[in-house]
Amino acid sequence: MTLYSHSRLQSFEQCKYKYKLKYLNKIPPPIKKSVESHLGECVHDALEWFYQKVINGKVPELDELIEKYSSSWSEKDDEKMLIVKNLPKQDYFNKGVKFLIDYYIKNKPFNDGTLETEKKIWINLEKDFPHKVIGYIDRLVYNKKEDLYEIHDYKTANALPAKIKFEKDRQLALYSIAIKELYGNEKPITLIWHYLNHNMRITSTRTNDELEKLKKEIINLINKIEKTKEFPPNKSILCDWCEYKPYCKIWGNSIPKEFLQKQTKLDFDEKTMKKEFPTTSKYIVD
Repeated sequence: MTLYSHSRLQSFEQCKYKYKLKYLNKIPPPIKKSVESHLGECVHDALEWFYQKVINGKVPELDELIEKYSSSWSEKDDEKMLIVKNLPKQDYFNKGVKFLIDYYIKNKPFNDGTLETEKKIWINLEKDFPHKVIGYIDRLVYNKKEDLYEIHDYKTANALPAKIKFEKDRQLALYSIAIKELYGNEKPITLIWHYLNHNMRITSTRTNDELEKLKKEIINLINKIEKTKEFPPNKSILCDWCEYKPYCKIWGNSIPKEFLQKQTKLDFDEKTMKKEFPTTSKYIVD
């Protein structure tokens, strides 16, 4: 069984070479993270902490939320962080402060019925399908007034996608499949994106028929991934933010020898084992 996630599926679609290095070869990335991903991580940390307090009956003050964000920023800071745009790191930190101030003012008094934060879910696509999809919901809400569940997701990106993107979005739709399994297939679910850079809240819904169609699409995609033998790089605007760019051949770079030697040895051992001792195949997962 292979464990998939939205980000793993997306990685394959965006660049098969990155997918191979990260998920198959399991080579540590030379770039740990970009400043944009650091910003997103720290904002998520702060909001997770905040809503855990809310769930436990206490609404922190705005200053406390900013203090938590600042603490997370300092603790997870990295001098080797990738900064693509010619902006000081402090500018990104200040962005996060503004995101949280705007969010706090817009969403208080925070009595919307939050149930859980960073909820781990398993998405079952089809009975006896050998692969699983895992996900983490930023925030799950039960809207008592409307008698429905809400899946909330925070976005710190600069760009605000077109409306069609939300109607076709796969990530939260996948998550809603798991929530319906938990709380009932007929229970309505609203998908909500908080685009913090724009101080906007975008909503969408999916019918059960649309979710069944999505299941089939994901099964087909996973089957395609499992059968793929060639993993060529795909040059795009995303390359500037890719943590594997220093190892990418399309940019004239290469993987360090120690990783190549390690991988070659593993491949040889597994192939030899399966060829000489066929009964071991069921224990060795490709």
